[in-house]
Amino acid sequence: MADSSQIPPFMDSSQFLRLFEQSAVTSTDPLKAYHAALDAWGTVLEPLARSGRDKVDTTDRRFAAPQWEHPVFDLVRQSYQAMSEYMLAAADQLEGLAENDKAKMDFALRSIIEAMSPANSPFTNPVALERAMESKGASLMSGMQHLMQDLQRGQLTHTDSGAFKLGENIAATPGKVVHQTPLYQLIQYDPTTENVLETPLIIFPPWINRFYILDLTAEKSFIKYCVDQGITVFVVSWKSADSSMKDIVWDDYIAAQIDAIDTVRSGLDVQDVHAIGYCVAGTTLAATLSILAATDAADKVRSATFFTAQVDFSDGGELLHFIDDQQIAMMEALSAPQGYMDGRFLALTFNLLRGKDLIWSTVVKNYLLGEDYPAFDLLHWNGDVTNLPAKWHRNYVVDLYRDNRLVKPNDMSALGTQIDLRLVKTPTYIQAGREDHIAPAESVWKLQEHFSGPTKFVLAGSGHIAGVVNPPAQMKYQYWTNGASPTSLQAFIDGATETKGSWWPDWFSWLTEKGSTCVPATGARQPGQGTLKALESAPGSYVKAR
Repeated sequence: MADSSQIPPFMDSSQFLRLFEQSAVTSTDPLKAYHAALDAWGTVLEPLARSGRDKVDTTDRRFAAPQWEHPVFDLVRQSYQAMSEYMLAAADQLEGLAENDKAKMDFALRSIIEAMSPANSPFTNPVALERAMESKGASLMSGMQHLMQDLQRGQLTHTDSGAFKLGENIAATPGKVVHQTPLYQLIQYDPTTENVLETPLIIFPPWINRFYILDLTAEKSFIKYCVDQGITVFVVSWKSADSSMKDIVWDDYIAAQIDAIDTVRSGLDVQDVHAIGYCVAGTTLAATLSILAATDAADKVRSATFFTAQVDFSDGGELLHFIDDQQIAMMEALSAPQGYMDGRFLALTFNLLRGKDLIWSTVVKNYLLGEDYPAFDLLHWNGDVTNLPAKWHRNYVVDLYRDNRLVKPNDMSALGTQIDLRLVKTPTYIQAGREDHIAPAESVWKLQEHFSGPTKFVLAGSGHIAGVVNPPAQMKYQYWTNGASPTSLQAFIDGATETKGSWWPDWFSWLTEKGSTCVPATGARQPGQGTLKALESAPGSYVKAR
């Protein structure tokens, strides 16, 4: 029998035992027994839980289920929140730490606190406990199967892997591969309009992920949108690194961009192209434009568009936490045997930046609750990882992220030419995401400070992916513009005009201001009908290589 001294003062031991007896059931139903025990303790603990309920963060989705309102689990979440606040406050008061070290410690501490959440344990998550009782343990068995499968593949699963098939219901915009090198395939898409803009568009997606983030389902495809606006669209599909690419460096990606530009110009017999660079491919495009300018070839690119791309990494965001001597040494050790960085390690790094959403919510839903995976195209793409050449990866994190050399005139060179971003006078459209945690808007903004030509900056709602992949038909999010030449991001925001929906039509309007002459969508404008012969159908074979 419990010691009466341990019973809260608002209820003596006889009252508690009588309450438990009234709530107990003789049925063998484990769910009823579970609720009976909870109800007994709930009555005892309700005054304590109620007294601290004003401290509960109602916006924390981890504890949004109604089961957390029960006094037993209410006290569990309250205790967790109190502990979290104490640990963060204690760390914040530490003195004598450099700002960079303090930021790293704060990131590490927040990651630990997220991992310690009671929502992540089957013993302290009331939704998982109730599901296990209802299913007589089947939910936990299903979750264990999910866990074992992920351990075997070395990667968290976020979506139903069988729900999407390349070329059928994802990356399905019709086109042909018309050029191929050991580093990339060039895809030309079938026109859908009678006439097309004379100046074609070439898109350079990041090789950290597959190109089809810009060609998800037809309703979300930026590529299809461009084609339907009457643009001749070419897209580069980068090869996922293997051991044959162990000597690939940044110069090779710059050379590939120049090669693609020249291939399109020659194949369509045009003087110039519009170019888009997304994320790291945008960083590279900036260097490419500098080299073209330095070699009197700047007129090959009529306009440049940058999606969430950084050139100045002084405000590079939370990824800077992963770049120090110890992290670099670990990267080298991981990639040394095969000559490339396994994409699964990179995926884990990016997932850590949004641990609650991309790691622990998956643990809860798929491991603790045993739920089936959803059919979600963006999450499917997110898990379709690519490998990176080891030498390029090291150069990128050291020269650009850590040492920020790209914005130092003539401090770097590629293809035998020094890089000076001040030489770039190409008209430029810059898109940033307001909630971007990979390429913060403050960092993307700085690109304007290094180019010499006319620029237009647009701030889109949402983040690194959703802020880009936001089709007009959905009328989702918003974007901000400011024509008053503000000198800082905050000044831009303070005087910005908000427009509901997608920024894509604004970009297309800007693009046509650079030239609206059209030509018939015949001959070389049809993939494979000109000097660029069709090698295979889109989306090509490089995107399918694992």
